[in-house]
Amino acid sequence: MSTPFDRRFKAHPWHGVPIGRRSPDVVTTFIEMTPSDTVKFEIDKETGYLWLDRPQKYSNVCPALYGFVPRTLCDKRVAERVRSRSVVGDQDPVDVLVLTEKQVLHGDILLEARPIGGFRMIDQGEADDKLVAVLEGDFVYGEVQELHACPKVLVDRLQHYFLTYKTGPNDTNRSVEIVEIYDRAEARKVIEAAQADYNERFGQPQLSAVDEA
Repeated sequence: MSTPFDRRFKAHPWHGVPIGRRSPDVVTTFIEMTPSDTVKFEIDKETGYLWLDRPQKYSNVCPALYGFVPRTLCDKRVAERVRSRSVVGDQDPVDVLVLTEKQVLHGDILLEARPIGGFRMIDQGEADDKLVAVLEGDFVYGEVQELHACPKVLVDRLQHYFLTYKTGPNDTNRSVEIVEIYDRAEARKVIEAAQADYNERFGQPQLSAVDEA
């Protein structure tokens, strides 16, 4: 049972927030950015606060809520799932886009999301998977089970964002590529691999009052 002392300090979004009892089917997600943001927010790994990384340089707009799955790490097990070549993980928590019909105006929030697929992305030689999920209980996207069931134009839009958000009008070489689009079954395996990578690096999380609540 939690006590007032347990609630005196804000949990670190990466290390202190449980992934959720229903993982990998439904995962807790920490949202860093929304489609209305004109600057790039990232979690500061040391403090757990949102860090204003940079203003958005080009006209690309993040097409959905964007964040990561707590207590995951993109390391060797995630990298090994890139069958086409030898790469390393980017050493970050696994990223996730969350689809919802609702307008969410700010990040720094937690929500429950159900993964439906993802993009196997390589960024400058590092595995940097982007999971796609739906907001649990969403009235429009909540019943979607697989990424391929989404409208093609939506999937294309999500791909286009990641392939171009770092690319200027005069750039001829992309540093980012998507080598595979996968559905829910593979998204589950990526999450499980990322949890194992996290546990190897940081240790198996002990149950806290938050986990048991």
